[in-house]
Amino acid sequence: MASWFLSLGVTKGDKVMLILKRRAEFWFAVVALHKIGAIAIPATHLLTAKDIVYRCNAAGIRMIVTLNEPAIVQQIGAALPECPTVEMLVSADGGTPEGYLNLREGMKNAASFVRLQEVNRNEDISIMYFTSGTTGQLKMVAHDFTYPLGHIITAAYWHNLHPDSLHLTIADTGWTKSV
Repeated sequence: MASWFLSLGVTKGDKVMLILKRRAEFWFAVVALHKIGAIAIPATHLLTAKDIVYRCNAAGIRMIVTLNEPAIVQQIGAALPECPTVEMLVSADGGTPEGYLNLREGMKNAASFVRLQEVNRNEDISIMYFTSGTTGQLKMVAHDFTYPLGHIITAAYWHNLHPDSLHLTIADTGWTKSV
């Protein structure tokens, strides 16, 4: 997936919105984006066109990777005319709506990934979220590559996980809790 994203021109610092629910493709996409230094922006499948427009314009989103579900595709389609930074749409689960690239086909034909010369640094942005906006307009929150370190404490002390534990968070991948 990382190799295919690179072949599409996605590079370090590019912002990519992921609307993938709790599908395995979400986790592969996050890792792939991290490998190339692009910034993952998880988003819930409940976004309306207005929500998508706001996020795309606030973050300068270049690509959206989503599921081929009519409700999601419809909202993205309605938002696109007001999202000048979005250059690519990717369908992650088989069928390919008009104007979308097919993730599975792209990965099938992609070259093997070769580690990049310029690696990520701790202070590089790895993931961005938008707050719920319960007290006003949404706020974009950027996390660097040290962000996952905080989850070690959460896993050990709040979730009481051990090296042989298995944990599944049932939150939609558009919410920070899923990560």
